[in-house]
Amino acid sequence: MADVICNLCPRHCGAERTGTAGSGHCRMPEMPVLARAALHHWEEPPISGTRGSGTIFFSGCSLDCVFCQNEKISHQDFGKSVTLDRLRAICQTLIDQGAHNLNFVNPTHYAHTLAALLEKWRPPIPVVFNTGGYDRTETLRGLEGKVDIYLPDLKYLDGAVARRCSGAPDYPEVAQAAIREMVRQTGPCRFDDNGLLLRGTIIRHLILPGQLNQAREVMDWVARAFPPGTVLFSLMSQYTPWGDLSALPELNRRLRPGEIRSAREYMENLGLDGFTQERTSAKEEYTPPFDLTGI
Repeated sequence: MADVICNLCPRHCGAERTGTAGSGHCRMPEMPVLARAALHHWEEPPISGTRGSGTIFFSGCSLDCVFCQNEKISHQDFGKSVTLDRLRAICQTLIDQGAHNLNFVNPTHYAHTLAALLEKWRPPIPVVFNTGGYDRTETLRGLEGKVDIYLPDLKYLDGAVARRCSGAPDYPEVAQAAIREMVRQTGPCRFDDNGLLLRGTIIRHLILPGQLNQAREVMDWVARAFPPGTVLFSLMSQYTPWGDLSALPELNRRLRPGEIRSAREYMENLGLDGFTQERTSAKEEYTPPFDLTGI
């Protein structure tokens, strides 16, 4: 693969990402840097199934979320560089282990790598693009026909909140456009006879402390934007205070039961089809260990 002058993500940083040296906002080189590859049982039920989702975690990130539970890889860049052939071998190992799908986690800044991989090789199980939602529609179009399932976050619909929490004031409009493109590509959700998702889009929203209005606005937009039966919605309550939150002390607490209950009731009243998490999921052990397992 040739060196990349990178405009893959909405930052448009134009960095020269060489084969070995990291650069740009994501601080990553051209070739993929991975932190973990293993079966994961804590995704949404039609993704995890009974045998687990074959998750592959990319290091680096185009967002700067102050509360990121994966900061070891997203902020501290822990991981190991691999070749495209090695990435394919890792995928095959997960398939051989019985993974229901190949779940590429935080792949925005490696969309070119996935496109190259999937151009030459079509896995026998669905491909999942598991993203923070901060994706260029132009980049996503390069994945059309290669990705079966999109799993984006929709974190905020307030630019000021997005700037303070993720350093991306344009996040709302970017994520909305990206999700529309994802749904255009996949169409309505389709399942196999066992209830596993074969194709479609699941939109995730993580409730943040004191940001119940953000959750409501996100759900309102999803309900308006997509007819019933088009997408699934995943309301996540696993928020755990993490990292340096001194600049955002309001986030330095767990969710209150009333916040979770109110968000769930709002989702139910809107008639959104999807999933909710138990409050017990807000534990540090639900963050996978980034120790180069499977790499």
